[in-house]
Parts: sequence; structure tokens; C-alpha cells
Amino acid sequence: MGKLTIGDLETIRNEAQYQTAVRLGAGRVRMIVHMGTCGIAAGARGIIKAVMNEIEQRHLTDVIVTNAACAGECPQEPMMTVEVQGEQAPAKYAALTPEKVKRIFDAHVLKGEVVREYLIARKSEKTHS
Repeated sequence: MGKLTIGDLETIRNEAQYQTAVRLGAGRVRMIVHMGTCGIAAGARGIIKAVMNEIEQRHLTDVIVTNAACAGECPQEPMMTVEVQGEQAPAKYAALTPEKVKRIFDAHVLKGEVVREYLIARKSEKTHS
């Protein structure tokens, strides 16, 4: 690799700042991908990548992505919890795929409409198995 230019360094800095803001900043929506051993084995890494791709493609600056340990519903992995500012209860989605992540973005993150087909719990109440 050749020498880095000032432009290269600015690009690296901007990307690092963006990634930090997405992971640690304050936002309208917080998406928590459950990354316990069971979640990782079920494909949670692909889910977090799909979430990050949606944020980047849509140029969203008000969505934060974090991870958490097992949510206690291992057979339902990979799972993600979505917390929207102003909503009373977070929504926990289960058996996710990258296609389901896109639908959750279109409906819940952008329009505030919970995607009931993928929903396993609202707040701490289980909606179905």
C-alpha cells in the first residue's frame, strides 16, 4: 500500500466518526441485535450486517445499532429488539433474515408500524411462540 493522502485520512476519519455515531450516539431508533452464542450460531452477524447496510443505503443518522447477549429464546434466533423514541414498548423480532430486516426498516423504523408477523414480544410480554 502506498502513502496515505490527506483525502485518504479524511475518509478514514469520517467513516470512523460515522461508525461511532451509529454505535454509541443518541437517536430516534435503537436497534439491538441479540448476539449471544445461540444468536451468532443462528446468523446474527448477517442480521447486524443487514441492519448496517439498511442504515447506510438510506443515509439514516437517527438510528443506533447495538448488540446484546442472549434474549432467552434461543430457538427464535436470530433476534432483534427495536426501540423507537415515543413508543411505549420495544418490539422484539425473531427468526430474522436480511429480507425481514428490510421489511422491519420499511414498516417499523420509517413508518412506526410494527411488523406483527415477525414479532415475538412487546415490552416483556410474549405475543406468541
